[in-house]
Amino acid sequence: MTEIEIGRGKRGRRAYSFDDIAVVPSRRTRDPEEVSVSWQIDAYHFDIPVMAAPMDSVVSPESAIVLGKLGALPVLDLEGLWTRYEDPTAQLREIAEIDPAAATARMQQIYSEPIKPELITERLRQLRDAGVTVAGALSPQRTQQHWKTVVDAGVDLFVIRGTTVSAEHVSGRAEPLNLKRFIYELDVPVIVGGAASYTAALHLMRTGAAGVLVGFGGGAAHTTRTALGIHAPMASAVADVAAARRDYLDESGGRYVHVIADGGVGTSGDIVKAVACGADAVMLGAALARATDAPGGGYHWGPEAHHQQLPRGERIALGSQASLEEILFGPGRHADGTTNVIGALKRAMATTGYSDVKEFQRVEVVVSPYLGN
Repeated sequence: MTEIEIGRGKRGRRAYSFDDIAVVPSRRTRDPEEVSVSWQIDAYHFDIPVMAAPMDSVVSPESAIVLGKLGALPVLDLEGLWTRYEDPTAQLREIAEIDPAAATARMQQIYSEPIKPELITERLRQLRDAGVTVAGALSPQRTQQHWKTVVDAGVDLFVIRGTTVSAEHVSGRAEPLNLKRFIYELDVPVIVGGAASYTAALHLMRTGAAGVLVGFGGGAAHTTRTALGIHAPMASAVADVAAARRDYLDESGGRYVHVIADGGVGTSGDIVKAVACGADAVMLGAALARATDAPGGGYHWGPEAHHQQLPRGERIALGSQASLEEILFGPGRHADGTTNVIGALKRAMATTGYSDVKEFQRVEVVVSPYLGN
């Protein structure tokens, strides 16, 4: 692979974001109504390749039920406001109204309320009673503390999500989470991430994970590149992890691990390019936080925004644009790729002649040296 000389003592390979690439039309087209965008992970089938990000501005028990009935996979943040407060309506309203200069400090105070195991059980019960697939997320740091509560509550899919998750965390202060042993002993499918390189993803796949989240601090509400100087351009990251999936499929004798793009997927065009680079599904945060029925009230933030020692995110104002149903299925009211994102994915697949998501992963892409249309 070609490397670029940064200076006499340092070289680096060129990596690409979704803005840097474009999908190429082919000789064949088909009717968009004949395109399937469904996907399945373990025993769970979903009509659309969308996971709703475990962020308080996106997924509440109520919005999770709506998203689940629309065919997506909502993931509830089990370290968020809904497991710290019996009724977090007042806290959500306050976060939406805080002066930007004081937002980080006040959010740190709000999120300093302890997590209550009984609320984890209650929130997951709400989802189960509604008949949607039950998925909850914990950070690697909290997994050992709360996993039994989550499993006993009847979770269908367990998500371990952090800015980065490794299979080889080293700590001299505490016993780190042994992912391989944890996943082996757990009786539910586990999705882990983020990972942004071939090697890191391959190691996570070898732990027995059912899916790997691809990304590192590239979301709309992240400031990881500014705070830590770390960033993974998503087109290259997804393609690298897709290569790890292919090689692990051979290594394991046919075990398929799903690749989920998590970060930098803000518009329907980004969803198209994520799948074209090899993703089986995408995790949407800001794209869904714009919904009028999202809990953030037009604002968006992730757990990095209220980290107690080193915040690496911020609360951002997105405005409320359309309902969750309109954002996913239209009708589109804007020409900027923010509504009817599934309709756009289907049309892109139809325009290039592909009938399902796995086929579309083989579409030709080019590096496009421009931004815009």
